[in-house]
Amino acid sequence: MSTPPLASGPDGPHALRSLLHTVLDALDTGSRARGGPLPAGGPDQVAARLRNAVGDILPDRGDPHALRTLVHAFAETAADPAHPLCAAHLHCPPLAVATAADLAASALNPSLDSWDQAPGASELERLVTAALAREIHGSGTPATPDSLITTGGTESNQLALLLARETHGASVRLVCGANAHHSLPRAAWLLGLPQPVVVPTPHGTLDPDTLDQALTCLNGPLLVAATAGTTDAGLIDPLPEIAARCAAHNARLHVDAAYGAGLLFSDRHRTRLTGLGTADTVTLDLHKLGWQPVAAGLLAVRDGRDLAALRQRADYLNADDDTEAGLPDLLGRSLRTTRRPDVLKLAVTLKTLGRTGLGALVDRVCAHARQFADLVDAHPGFDLHAPPAISTVLFRPTGATDTTVAAVRRALLTDGHAVLGRARLDGRLWLKATLLNPATGPDDLAALLHLAAASRATLVEGHTPR
Repeated sequence: MSTPPLASGPDGPHALRSLLHTVLDALDTGSRARGGPLPAGGPDQVAARLRNAVGDILPDRGDPHALRTLVHAFAETAADPAHPLCAAHLHCPPLAVATAADLAASALNPSLDSWDQAPGASELERLVTAALAREIHGSGTPATPDSLITTGGTESNQLALLLARETHGASVRLVCGANAHHSLPRAAWLLGLPQPVVVPTPHGTLDPDTLDQALTCLNGPLLVAATAGTTDAGLIDPLPEIAARCAAHNARLHVDAAYGAGLLFSDRHRTRLTGLGTADTVTLDLHKLGWQPVAAGLLAVRDGRDLAALRQRADYLNADDDTEAGLPDLLGRSLRTTRRPDVLKLAVTLKTLGRTGLGALVDRVCAHARQFADLVDAHPGFDLHAPPAISTVLFRPTGATDTTVAAVRRALLTDGHAVLGRARLDGRLWLKATLLNPATGPDDLAALLHLAAASRATLVEGHTPR
C-alpha cells in the first residue's frame, strides 16, 4: 500500500484540505443527528449506538471511510458545550480561532522538551507565560514572576504543592477550606505530605478568622490554599484578608483560581480578584473563562526562582555544553517530557481578542448568569441559592427532596434535552447551571428553566422518565 499522507511537510497542507472537508461535513451531520446538547437515551443506548457505528476498531484491512464514520459518530454522541442548553460544568465552548490554531499545532507536532524539537514554540511559550505571569503578579515585585503551561487545574495544583515542598521541606502542611478542589488533598497524598488540615466552610468560602484560629494551632511550615471560583458555586474566598493572615503566620499562599482567574481580563470584574497577586502560586485554566480547547492550564509563580526546583538533566535533551552554547533548556518547564504546543492556541487567542475582547466575553457570561438567576428568582416553582459570584447559578425546585432534584437532572440528561450539573451546598442538593457560552441568548435561558420545570412536573405526576 502507498504511504498515507502526512500532516506537515511540502504536501501536508494539500492533504489536510480534503480531509478537513470530510471532518467538517461529518461534524455537521453528526451534530444534526444528535439534535440537542446531549445524545438521547442514556449511557447504555449511547454506547450501543457508538459501537454499532464503529464496528471493528482494528480490522484486518483499513476502511477508507473511517474518518467520516468516526467523526460523525463522535459528534452524534458528544456533549456539545457550544449548545446553549449544555450548562453543567466548567467545560467551555472553544473559540473557532483557538481551535484552528490547535490544528496547526497538531500538524507541525512540536514537542516542548528540547529546543531542536520546538525552536519557535519555545520562544512563543516564553512570551505567553511571562505575559500571563505579569497579568497576575504584576511587574513591580522584587523577583520576576513566571508561569508554566499545564494540562489544567489538577496538574497546576500538584505543581504548587511540589514547589512548596521543595521550598519549605517535606513537613509542609496544606491548610485549605472544605470548599477546596479535590485535587489539592490528593496532591498532598501523592507528594507524601502530612495529612491536610481542612477548615470548615459552612457558607461556601474560607473565613479569615476561622483560618487564623487554625493557623494559630499549627506548627511548622504551612501552605494555605484559597479558592477563587469554587467548582460548586463559583464563590471567591476573601483573598486580601486571607493573604494578611498568611503573612501574619509566615504561611505560604496558593490560590486555586482555575475558574476565577479569567476575571482579570475584565475591567468590570477584575477587582473581585484583589489580592491575587500576593499569592506565591496561582492556578488558572483558560479552558474555562478563556474559551480554549482542552488543555490550557497554567501555574503562575510570584518568584520565578522557585521554578529552579524543577530542573532536570538528560544528555540527549539538554546537555550542559548545549545549554552553555545557548540552546534553551526546556526540561524545567514541566513535569512532563513530551509536551504538545498548547501555547499556540493561547497566543493566537490573546493576540486576536486582546484584553478588551476577552474581557467582553467574561462580562457577557457573567451577565447571562445574573439574568438566569433573575428568572429563577421570579419563578414560583424554583428556589435560588444566591446571586451568582461568577457565571454559576444554583437552583432547585421549591419543596423538592434531594432525590427529586437528582431525578430531574438525570431525566434531562437521558432525554438529551439539557445538561445541568449538581452541587451540594448548605446540606442540600442543587441543580447547577454553569454559563460559559457567550452566544447564549435570553430565550435559551428561559428554555433551560422551562425544561427543568417540565421535568419536575413529569416526575411529580408519576411518569417514569425516559
